[in-house]
Amino acid sequence: MNTIIISKDAALGQKVIDAIKTCFDPEIPVDIWELGLIYEININDDKELLIRMTLTSPNCPAAETLPAEVEQKTRDIPELKSSKVEITFDPPWDKEMMSEVAQLELGFM
Repeated sequence: MNTIIISKDAALGQKVIDAIKTCFDPEIPVDIWELGLIYEININDDKELLIRMTLTSPNCPAAETLPAEVEQKTRDIPELKSSKVEITFDPPWDKEMMSEVAQLELGFM
């Protein structure tokens, strides 16, 4: 996992990660953080959050619901003024982006 985290507030960044870890791809029993679907977390000085993430494929059945779930769960963090999720497929997701935890859970190691 090579997630870029841009934040002057490490504790707030961790709260964002913790919220993201409660989101699961409905077809895979691992949270989206461990799957490596989060590419960037950016919290600016005004406490506005921007998350760049991907999906396991462009045809992912959760394409409509998963980004909205991430946005809602991070919006619920009281210290944040706003939360926005952007979807990207560059680079395309690959199983090598998964953490060791996810790879073990799914039998890739």
